Amino acid sequence: MAEFAFFFEAFHFLRPLWLLPIPLVLALWWWVRRAGRGREIRAEGIAPHLRAALTVGRSHRRRVMPVDSVAAILVFALLGAAGPTWSRQPDPFAAQSAPAAVVLAVTPGMESTDIAPSRLERGKQKIRDFLQLRAGARTALLAYAGTAHVVLPMTEDAQVVLPYLEGLSPEIMPKEGAVAGEALALAEALLAEEDAPGGILFVTDSLDPADVAALNASPRPLAVLSLRPEGNRDRGLDALSVPVVDVSPDASDVRRLDGLLNAAYRRAQLDNVEQPWEDRAHWLAWPAAALLLLWFRRGWTMRWGIIAALALLVPPQGARAEGIVDWFLTPDQQGRLAFENKHFERAAELFVDPLWRGIALYKDGQYAEAIEVLNRVETAQAASLQGLAQIKSRSYRDGVRAFETALERDPDYPGAAQNLETAQRIVTYVENAQAQSDTGEERGEGADEEVYDNESGQGEETLRARSEEGGATLLTADEWMNTVDTRTGDFLRMRFALEAASVPPTPVQAEDAEAEQ
Repeated sequence: MAEFAFFFEAFHFLRPLWLLPIPLVLALWWWVRRAGRGREIRAEGIAPHLRAALTVGRSHRRRVMPVDSVAAILVFALLGAAGPTWSRQPDPFAAQSAPAAVVLAVTPGMESTDIAPSRLERGKQKIRDFLQLRAGARTALLAYAGTAHVVLPMTEDAQVVLPYLEGLSPEIMPKEGAVAGEALALAEALLAEEDAPGGILFVTDSLDPADVAALNASPRPLAVLSLRPEGNRDRGLDALSVPVVDVSPDASDVRRLDGLLNAAYRRAQLDNVEQPWEDRAHWLAWPAAALLLLWFRRGWTMRWGIIAALALLVPPQGARAEGIVDWFLTPDQQGRLAFENKHFERAAELFVDPLWRGIALYKDGQYAEAIEVLNRVETAQAASLQGLAQIKSRSYRDGVRAFETALERDPDYPGAAQNLETAQRIVTYVENAQAQSDTGEERGEGADEEVYDNESGQGEETLRARSEEGGATLLTADEWMNTVDTRTGDFLRMRFALEAASVPPTPVQAEDAEAEQ
């Protein structure tokens, strides 16, 4: 229902003047249809069966006639020329899904095996499917039991989330319980820092009735994935007014949740006046083409039909003919379809336009290839994208130069000035870190060198020493942490315990502590 609501709210025509000839087309169609009915034969002196035999075309009066298809084709053509639209063109630099905070209940009850392999493991599987569906979108992970914690703040890299997700279990939580209200507050705080409106997804098998009011009153889009077995009831979940989706064996539940959480984000996209509307005229070309097939019926064929068909089937010189799809779509159109379906590697292979090919390569993580392709495009957008690719590949100085180029080409290009400032801060930080290091000469020969983007030569390159005699080596704190082989769960247990210990007690907890003393 939400999809239809957005459609009817945003639907309009980009060129509405093309709608004016439609009444004229319909009037001509009615006039030709009426004229084709002919005159009634007078019945005086003629037997009814003879009159029916002498009347030509009377039984075919209600059949579809050539004028019907002509009128329909003209109407579809005029509607397409008017430019129907109901969505904005997607921004290639922005994720096409709303920021989301995923909140997972990590309670002992979630280890029940009535949902195979367990409620907790099934919840983790659904979260992985959710991340895969929202490839490139910003997502945060939170967990709660008797305390609530931010497992991982907002990130666009789903692969970073997976090891932390696997490390969650009731054993690492500092305290038993189910404080969904506290987790909701943390999630809302994370989303408040985002530029785009986002939603919250709770993955749980039950809900304390005391937290129902907070979830129902949340100002952000909120949905719940219920891990209850079929037929089980829960007082808290049943009292929610927000959407509650039961877990399913397939991905239908995840797709529905993604649609629910994207509602506010799609509304914000519609209000973004900087993005042009997407012309959907090509959708009306298909029914018009289907109606054209009626011209090849017996009695309807036009003399130029065979010539036009041969002209359409023969590909122009230099065009590709690798498949039927090449008869209808250009390589750039095929690349755009692959891009919108998030098949970025395939899109990069299909695109001929260097800008879109560079965007697809960037989205696919092929930063060096994207930088090389975008050298062909001398626009602020291309330079800005090169800067982002340079930053992602840790070539910070080159990123600064690219953003400076973008501002030279267009001083008002969105985001270029902010990105330039961020890149300059990164370069300054790296140079200061190199200036403060004084380990290059003291560790002797045979050391492995770590290369940083430090063109100014401040400080000396950081070296990792190796003992020539095979003895112990003095390591820095960061190097020691990198050598520790530990599980993510152990790290989260320590971190959650520290966070729980640093939280000031609530008035109720303080009164309980005084009573115990």
